[in-house]
Amino acid sequence: MADFTATRRALFVDSLPEELSGHTLVIPAGPESRRSNDTDYPYRPHSAFTHLTGWGSDTVPGSVLVITPGTSPATTVLYARGSAGRDTDEFYANAAIGEFWTGPRPHLDDIASRLGLQVQPLDAWSEVGDQDLPHTVVLPEADDLFSVRLQHRRTAVLGEQQAGVLAEADHILARHLAELRFVKDDYEVDQMRLAIGATHRGFNNIIGSLPDAAQSPRGERVVESAFAARARLEGNDVGYGTIAASGPHACILHWVRNDGPVGSDDLLLVDAGVELDSLYTADITRTLPVSGRFSARQRQVYDAVLEAADQAFAAVRPGVPFRAIHDAAMEVIAAHTARWGFLPGSADESLKKDAGWHRRYMIHGTSHHLGLDVHDCQKARRELYVDQELRPGMVFTIEPGLYFQPDDLTVPAEWRGIGVRIEDNILVTKDGAINLSADIPRTAEDVEAWVKRHTP
Repeated sequence: MADFTATRRALFVDSLPEELSGHTLVIPAGPESRRSNDTDYPYRPHSAFTHLTGWGSDTVPGSVLVITPGTSPATTVLYARGSAGRDTDEFYANAAIGEFWTGPRPHLDDIASRLGLQVQPLDAWSEVGDQDLPHTVVLPEADDLFSVRLQHRRTAVLGEQQAGVLAEADHILARHLAELRFVKDDYEVDQMRLAIGATHRGFNNIIGSLPDAAQSPRGERVVESAFAARARLEGNDVGYGTIAASGPHACILHWVRNDGPVGSDDLLLVDAGVELDSLYTADITRTLPVSGRFSARQRQVYDAVLEAADQAFAAVRPGVPFRAIHDAAMEVIAAHTARWGFLPGSADESLKKDAGWHRRYMIHGTSHHLGLDVHDCQKARRELYVDQELRPGMVFTIEPGLYFQPDDLTVPAEWRGIGVRIEDNILVTKDGAINLSADIPRTAEDVEAWVKRHTP
């Protein structure tokens, strides 16, 4: 891991935009986040911090990575709070960090050895002195309180104009760090394979939970819990809020309340991913017939979505624009919805820029980048994200869907309330692409057999 992160840091410094040249660059892991009163959410460091350090789920809250270019190599120091064991006053007295309360933390020497970084105590970092303000740039949104406090000091010491220039440089730093993550190295790809494997086993657990889910008024939460148990056993947590959407809830794109029943004749749309301790996550969607068999209408919709996914995958190869993946999937969605008589014109007419009638039934994009964040690289420039050419090492989703809302009068009654999405995780190679999640059943026949095989 340390060799890969050293290479990432070197690439980061070597490719710095001009606006960041000559600046000290501060990348905080971020503080703990308050949930309520004196309880916090489970801690997770900022993804950019983890990308450059390799420190994952056991990152000590409040750690800071400081990189000073201008030397060869750049000076890089990780500041972290050391252990608070029995030989410190904090052991009993500080409930936030004392190890009597929170358990042991790694010693600084251990952190340095593991990460291959120079590590110093957090209190050795004097934050940003007034003399350093003009040439210090800080990753925004990693530690909001620190960023706000810093911007107030910039304004007071340097004036509004220069403070504004530095605030813009902060956002350029976030953009640069995001764009650095478009192409994954071998370590990252291996981690994502492991996350997908754990996610597959989580889906097996979901299918095993279906009889209990069907007996519960909140069966969706039975499904959610089955997957969450696997995520905690094999990783850090779920990579994002699991969508366990049964019946018409599958037509709600971000259904995370998961408080509905699971009917025996329903389709169950599950969008879930295991996040490993390295913090890399999978992002998989499968739509399962709870009974073990699709109805004729459900199968019709499912096969159309699968065709869209397969056509999108066939478009993936180096040099192809990222947006071409979506265009390929939408050609299939338009063709089927036109054939079924749901559009006011032909598929070709619907695909014109000023029409888009088929998008009523699939309003989301087909792909997004994937890695440390489920929606990875989101701070990148939009035009670069959408229009860039695919390169070997990129990992992203392909996830077309069809959603016929239960109250949508543009479709016959027997179609209403059917929602289907199929999502896989794709790696671009020098020769084309690999579906990293191909072992998770995808075809209707394989899904039916899968449900029967794992249902008690």
